[in-house]
Parts: sequence; C-alpha cells; structure tokens
Amino acid sequence: MEWLSSRVLKAFWRPSVNIVRTRYHAEKQQLVRRYGYEEKIWCGGLLPRSNGRSLPIPEYRPANPWTQRKALYGQNDYIDILGNKGLHPVKTLYTIPTWIKGVSGNEYHIMLRKKKMLATTSYPKLRPTKWKDLEKRLKYLYRRLNQKTKTGMSGN
Repeated sequence: MEWLSSRVLKAFWRPSVNIVRTRYHAEKQQLVRRYGYEEKIWCGGLLPRSNGRSLPIPEYRPANPWTQRKALYGQNDYIDILGNKGLHPVKTLYTIPTWIKGVSGNEYHIMLRKKKMLATTSYPKLRPTKWKDLEKRLKYLYRRLNQKTKTGMSGN
C-alpha cells in the first residue's frame, strides 16, 4: 500500500511555485515618471530662488496721491447742493453709456431703454449676436416680471 500512495503522490502532486516579482526591497527598480519634466515652482524653502540665486527685489516706488484719477475722485458729489441750478448731477456722468444715465428702475427697464436707443443705430446689424442676446434677456425678464411678481390684487 505504501508503494501505491508514493506513486499516486508522484503522479498528481506537483510543488507550488510562488511567482515573486522582486524578492528583496533592494532589488526593486524605481519607475521613471514624467521623464524630462522640470518643476518650475520653487518648493525648496521660504525664499524663492532661481537656479540657486535669490531673485532681485523690486525698487520701492510710493504711490502718487495726486494723479488725476485720485485727485478728482468725488468732485461732482455735491454739485447739486453747491453748484448752480442749471447743472444736474446726471450730466456730470461722462464715462457711462447714455441709456444708463439717470435711469431709476430695475434691469428690465434699463434693457428696454437700451433697446429703444440702439434700435435706430447700426447696432443690430453690426452686432447681431449681442442684439439677439439682448432680446432674449428682455423676453425672459418680461415673462419673469409678469409671472413671478405679486401685484396688490393677487395676494390674499
């Protein structure tokens, strides 16, 4: 019987082989990632350095408080109180578009005014996409104001 068991073992039994990529830590090879990439951000410490040399410090230049923009800031704030009656504060707004000057209202009223002023010019032909966007926004605001705004009669 013993010879039978030894023959069966020899016929069916095979030693198991473990496939190991690297047996020891020292045998591991390091993967090369991002080959040729150079880090452009300095991560070496507190001071930024460029190739081992410190970067030049820019020369200190104090701000000029008497530039035209700073000196004339707020010059027309009290013109309606201190000035003559012929000059309205709206007429001192030189840099804003004409459809915004003196408008009191919400976005829908401002857009309506813009459309009314620009419709007679060449704006719709020169800028058809912006004109279409303006009309689309007006349509949306019109629907929103009519559907979502509560009036005095609708509320209980």
